[in-house]
Amino acid sequence: MPRPVAPVQLRFEHRTDPGPVLGIGTAVPRLSWQLPTADAGYRQTAYEVEIVRGDAAPELVAVESVDQVLVPWPGTPLSSRESAAVRVRVRGEGDWSEWSEPATVEAGLLNAEDWTAQFVSPHEIGGLNAPAPLLSGVVELPADIVRARLYATAHGIYEAELNGRRVGDEQLAPGWTAYQQRLRYQTYDVTELVEAGENKLEFLLGNGWYRGRLGFQGKQALYGDRLAVLAQLEVTTADGEVKVLASDGTWTARESAVTADDLYDGQSVDLRREAGAVSPVDVVEADLGLLVAPDGPPVRVTDVLPVQTVTTSPAGKTLVDFGQNVVGRLRLRVRGGSEGDEIVLRHAEVLENGELGVRPLRTAKATDTFILAGTDEVTLEPTLTFHGFRYAEITGVADLRAEDVEAVVVGSDLRRTGWFDSSHNLLNRFHENVVWGMRGNFVDVPTDCPQRDERLGWTGDIQVFSPSASFLFDSAGFLTNWLADLAVEQQKDGSVPFVIPDVIRQQGPATAAWGDAATIVPWVLYERTGDAGLLARQLPSMRAWVDRMADLAGDDLLWSGGFQFGDWLDPTAPPENPFQAKADHDVVATAHLARSAEVVALAAEVVGDGELVREYAALAERVRAAFAKEYATEGGRVLSDAATTYALALQWALLPTEEQRKRAGQRLADLVRTSGFRISTGFVGTPLITDALTDAGEPDLAYRLLLQTGCPSWLYSVTMGATTVWERWDSMLPDGSINPGQMTSFNHYALGAVADWMHRRVAGLAAAAPGYRRLVIRPEVNARLTHAEARHLTPYGEASVSWKRADGQLQLTVTVPVGATAEVHVPGGGEPVEVAHGKHEWTVPDPVATATPLAADPTIRQLMDHEPTWNALVAAAQDAGVVGQSAVVFGDDGTPVDADLHLARRVQRYLDEPAGQFAEVATGWGRGPGTEALQARIDTLLRQP
Repeated sequence: MPRPVAPVQLRFEHRTDPGPVLGIGTAVPRLSWQLPTADAGYRQTAYEVEIVRGDAAPELVAVESVDQVLVPWPGTPLSSRESAAVRVRVRGEGDWSEWSEPATVEAGLLNAEDWTAQFVSPHEIGGLNAPAPLLSGVVELPADIVRARLYATAHGIYEAELNGRRVGDEQLAPGWTAYQQRLRYQTYDVTELVEAGENKLEFLLGNGWYRGRLGFQGKQALYGDRLAVLAQLEVTTADGEVKVLASDGTWTARESAVTADDLYDGQSVDLRREAGAVSPVDVVEADLGLLVAPDGPPVRVTDVLPVQTVTTSPAGKTLVDFGQNVVGRLRLRVRGGSEGDEIVLRHAEVLENGELGVRPLRTAKATDTFILAGTDEVTLEPTLTFHGFRYAEITGVADLRAEDVEAVVVGSDLRRTGWFDSSHNLLNRFHENVVWGMRGNFVDVPTDCPQRDERLGWTGDIQVFSPSASFLFDSAGFLTNWLADLAVEQQKDGSVPFVIPDVIRQQGPATAAWGDAATIVPWVLYERTGDAGLLARQLPSMRAWVDRMADLAGDDLLWSGGFQFGDWLDPTAPPENPFQAKADHDVVATAHLARSAEVVALAAEVVGDGELVREYAALAERVRAAFAKEYATEGGRVLSDAATTYALALQWALLPTEEQRKRAGQRLADLVRTSGFRISTGFVGTPLITDALTDAGEPDLAYRLLLQTGCPSWLYSVTMGATTVWERWDSMLPDGSINPGQMTSFNHYALGAVADWMHRRVAGLAAAAPGYRRLVIRPEVNARLTHAEARHLTPYGEASVSWKRADGQLQLTVTVPVGATAEVHVPGGGEPVEVAHGKHEWTVPDPVATATPLAADPTIRQLMDHEPTWNALVAAAQDAGVVGQSAVVFGDDGTPVDADLHLARRVQRYLDEPAGQFAEVATGWGRGPGTEALQARIDTLLRQP
């Protein structure tokens, strides 16, 4: 057998650094690699790792194994600061491959004792609401420098300069963690920045999450009221001597030109201010055992967007539009100003009546100000804050030109791993909106929104979105860090705070779907990355949450009563009361207890704890039985008769008999029909409903739901010009006004969770084994699309699926990476096909080439399912005056409603009636206007072949 090619993409843990991996936080980092190509029939049987440390002889370890993802470190553990060059080669049935290119990993400071630095804080300056301080230290260095490393963190956020040059490209460092339990530090290679002679290291400190405003409760300085920095510069000379500059009481402080900074309110800079007088610092006591290395990438500048238009508002304000809702800041070039001129930058996501729509910001000012020092050209850019915006109002600049303004996009620098495309332009734009929503809300923490006085790591949002997130971007390291915070913030009774890091700090919080992030997110990451070690680490947290739920449920295992968010932002809930969902809170809570107990059992099986498997599998089974007995009828009805409760019951196996499941699926389908094929779920039901419909044998209804453009629907926001996913289905009303509720965001990813169904079921690319080691390819081909495709950079390499319909044929193309296999369900092709790595193609008769005719002697339900007939009936009902002449009419309750939805509500109790009675039913059994005209149209439609 030919010699395999050399492995590529050698990685350590979940780090995605393009170069050397510096400051890794474990002495035994796990390894992963890929094979770009291999001959048919190749299968890895062994691998060999070479580890080179300095001038020492290489350490070679060969392992008989088929594994290539997150394999254990095979050599001697790394010590603090130690660097190693690693190569890998693999063997199939024949010879060894060539060696991979070497990848370098370097340990960080693994023990508290490795730090000689101390936290230092300004003694006289830098207080609350005072100018941002600059803290600095100096060191004399010789000329023969071979290596320099800076280890740093802060209470607050920092920007470091060494000899007047910026250190690294990280933004908002050290990021946001549960500071009282875990504080992240960064490692920088500063070899190119140090020089012989005096070296000055200086830090600009901002309030950030540590001391700035945080949360919607008006809190400030939640973690402490003093900013501080911890810095350790270690410089190695050619003879091996190490010179150290460690922050201590000899450092000094002075005021900067930043007169105010806050993540919510913005930043103010007075360019006339010179750096203040030198003042002393205090050494601040801190537990250095809380320091941790990063698991994922830092926040960086990830994009720069130009202005699309510059306009003048009705009030005479200068507005710029970037054409995309982004998260970051403005970069503004100003020329020709005068000393003392004030430049004001205000931000908003939308316009209302031609002006910035700032009401959704609530108390966040989202305003940056600059005072000019003179007439010289200057570039203004606030770096100690960030905003969520598409539009900005710029005051104080005469004759603003579009080329003078840019949007600097910031966010966690996640590697893009997933793409989707189709023949439906609105659907493609929606998918892009999901991507931009994730980019804007993955700013070190998975936040709910990036613009108002909140921006918190809501557990419910990431719980429902984690499958989509793990497909679109390599978010494993990012979420691994967040889950560590969740575990340390979890309360002694197992309760999971509503937000992580926990800034609400409510005792005993326990609510379904939100707290279930403790179980669901680790399990999703295991499914998508194969990281069994993460499951082992999180299992105590997972168990504690399920035990807490079970305790609240009591002996009958029905979690009832108490506070719940429920199916948050169900579109039927009034704007002022998002709790008021149709789905019963007790049903939602008990369903989540069953699901999370099952997940804990599955996780325990992965880590090899049979006793826990039996305990939690039995708990899950008992909860399912209790759910079915209390909340479901023998005929498959589920309490509250809501789309969400049916989706939960069906997808999480909460109905014991086949007949119940069949009838529940039918009822769910009818609810979709009678909602006018509009969405009727909130945060809880939205990730499940399209799968529930598909698995119930109603994929056409799932597509009707997905591609609906009326309000509420996924595509409604796209038709309204959205470039990110909204918090509410109707964050903006059809007339262009902002939803009247006090909680409205135009950048929330939770309702974009349906993207996961688009990847798995529309395109057909899904993981069938942890880490995509095995794929299942099962596209749901539908007449509404002529093409769909998805590709994903799995841990084994790129996997892709593409299907196209043309000229009566369907072409399916599948790519499987080396090391993985796939089970391919060719649409209309009978039994699934097993394939190994490589590219595979099938051409079969198009299963939806012929339009489905209307059934003979149809029922009203069948009329609705036949989309051309239903559309014709809606038009006829409008023409006949049954539901009004315009697209929007007033329903029976006096509220505006689309005509097709109004008609669907009229017939909702008569779906089994013959189609010939549609006109009578739609007009109140002939009592309303237009019965005869509508009946004539129906008769014509029924006579058509």
